[in-house]
This record gives sequence, C-alpha cells and structure tokens, in this order.
Amino acid sequence: MALIVQKYGGTSMGSVERIEHVAGKVASWRDKGHQVVVVVSAMSGETDRLLKLARSIAPRGNPREYDQIISSGEQISTGLLALALEKAGVPARSYTGRQVAIRTDDAHGKARIQSIDTERLLADCKAGVVPVVAGFQGVADTGSVTTLGRGGSDTTGVALAAALGADECQIYTDVDGVYTTDPRVEPRARRLDRITFEEMLEMASLGSKILQIRSVEFAGKYKVPLRVLSTFEDGPGTLITLEDSGMEEPLISGIAFNRDEAQITMVGVPDRPGIAAAILGPVGEANIEIDMIVQNVAGDSTTDFTFTVHRNDVERAVEIVEGVARELGAAGVRTAQDIVKVSLVGVGMRSHAGIASQMFKALAAEGINIRMISTSEIKISVVIEDKYLELAVRTLHTSFRLESAPLSG
Repeated sequence: MALIVQKYGGTSMGSVERIEHVAGKVASWRDKGHQVVVVVSAMSGETDRLLKLARSIAPRGNPREYDQIISSGEQISTGLLALALEKAGVPARSYTGRQVAIRTDDAHGKARIQSIDTERLLADCKAGVVPVVAGFQGVADTGSVTTLGRGGSDTTGVALAAALGADECQIYTDVDGVYTTDPRVEPRARRLDRITFEEMLEMASLGSKILQIRSVEFAGKYKVPLRVLSTFEDGPGTLITLEDSGMEEPLISGIAFNRDEAQITMVGVPDRPGIAAAILGPVGEANIEIDMIVQNVAGDSTTDFTFTVHRNDVERAVEIVEGVARELGAAGVRTAQDIVKVSLVGVGMRSHAGIASQMFKALAAEGINIRMISTSEIKISVVIEDKYLELAVRTLHTSFRLESAPLSG
C-alpha cells in the first residue's frame, strides 16, 4: 500500500461529467489499497472569469482582495469532487488551504509555501477518508488568503507530497506524459518513460507548459517522485525523478521552444567596464526578466549589446533602454519580435562532445540562420527567425533520432 498525492488540473475538472470521471479514477486507486490525497484546480476558465470580474471593478485593485476572489474557484472544485466521491461510495472531505493550514508568506498573487500541517490529512487517510485539498492557495500569518501564482496547484500537490512523505505525486492533465517535443509541431514526438528533475526544470523554463517551474524545483529539492499522467486515457505516463548514475543516459531527452521572446539590441555602445551593468541594471530593477545575452565588440572601441526579454515586457524594456542609450551616447536601439528560442535538453551532454556542432550543422543544412546561442551543462539554446520554428524542431528531432529508442553514447 502506498500513499499517493494526486493533482487534477482545470481541464480535468472542467464539467460535472469530468469531475465524476476524476472521482472514478480516485476510487480505483483507493480500491487497490492505496491511501490517496487529492489536490484540485478550479474548473477550466473559472480563475480567468473571476479575475475579469475583479478587474471590471478595480483594474489595479488590492492584491489581498484579488486573492480572496480568485481562490474561491478551487474551493468550489473541492466540494464538488468530495460530493462526487461520496456518490461513488468513497468517504471524502474537502479542505481549503486555510483549513489544512498551508502557511505562506504574505506576497499576494505569488506567495511561497512555508509550512504545511499534515495532522488532519494523515488522520483522514488512516480513517479511510480521501482528503480533497484546494490547490493554488494558502494562508498568511495575518489570516489572509494567499495564492501561489499561475499553475500554483502543481506546487500545492508537490508540497503536500513532500510534507506527507508520499510515495509519489501524480499530476493529471490533458496529455499522457512528457514528450521529446510538442507533438503538434512534430507528430513523431515520443513519450518519455522517465526524465530527470534537472531536465524537466530546463524544459519547463524553456517553454514546455506541462508543469509549473516551481513545482519541479520543489520536487527536486525534496526528492518527491513526480509522474505526469492523462486524466482521459490510461497509461504509465512519465516519471520525473533523480538522475540514476548507474544508467546510460540518452544524449538528448527533448527539444523545447519558446515563442514569447523578443530581442533588444543597443548599437554603438562605448566599450568600457561596467557597460553591461549600466544597461541591464535598470531593466532588472523594473522587474523585467532577461534571458539570453550577447555582446559583440567592434573595431572602433564600441560594442553592440543584445539581450532577450518576454514579448509582454518589450515595450517597457525598450523605453528603459532608450533612456540608458541616450545617457551612454550609444548609436541607437533596435528590436526584433520575429524570433523564437529552440533548445536541446539532455543530461547526456555532460559526457558527450559534438552535440552543439551537430545541432548547428543540421540547422545550417536547412538554411536556418542562428542569431544568438546560449549553453549550460545540459542545454543548448539558439534564437532563430520564428518562420523557421517548425522546420528547426523537426530537423533537430530527426538529427538526434528522438523518434526512436534513446540514443546513448
């Protein structure tokens, strides 16, 4: 018998019929003798509806009141699933984040979990009752409801699994696992049986939307085995776990891409110490995240300084950078939004040379020009024109034979 934490997302909870389907899945695990704790998101579209209501009254309202409003979606889901479980003959009890005592800091809209009181949940499990916990929310020391940010129910699930010492945390969604790349771009993409926390963290940060980044960080930190499964079809899913040093790892586990990047270049910047800090400091102070950075020194003692930001931040970033450019006496500022970032991810890169060369040759053979390059121990990212995205992904997928069995060294 195992203790399992299961998290069901908004799509899984999207209708009464789907909620009753989830109840059936939970009941089947319990019938096998397992103890199950369930975490749920709000019904699909409900959080957006509540946010729209709040913004219709106060577009920039009090964050505390926003949290009070949007956290109600998960509370409704817990009650509905508890009713569905009882209808299926499974004793169940619903809990809000406050009732469990998921304690967080008071950063409304992006709170971080500090501690979880597991006493009630463990007592329920021992009594044969399935606890159904509201994801995405907690309670601050002030007693105010807090929310964990978009995708926060994943983090709730993993945090509960860590606190309970669960054998596995299962994330149920509308896909049946983690794939070598997006099957909508490359139909030959293959579902991975397993992937390391480190690889999944890179995939999530590079644009894969399957799991929230914080939940993967949490799972890796507390060594919680994490499995991605489909609510709508049976299967083993993908296990996200520690790297096993006794196994030969594949060179590349997957290809991630991000369509939301924009490129900013300050041209003709005086080449002197402190320039990078002078340009990027004000951007960072505006809470704008900077991704890739490239600096090209010219022969006339000037440099072109290029970096990427999220497209939603590009207007604000350009406004800041243009002000800095005037102060520095730079020649000007250029922007490009017709770009995407494509990345290879794999722990096998640590012990194998030539992967970057193979990547660049494959793209060059298709006439795809690389604008920027960034590398880490298990990742190589390139910025290319957005019109080449699908061609680049399919080309790399074929070049590294990701549609077949894992390629090992």
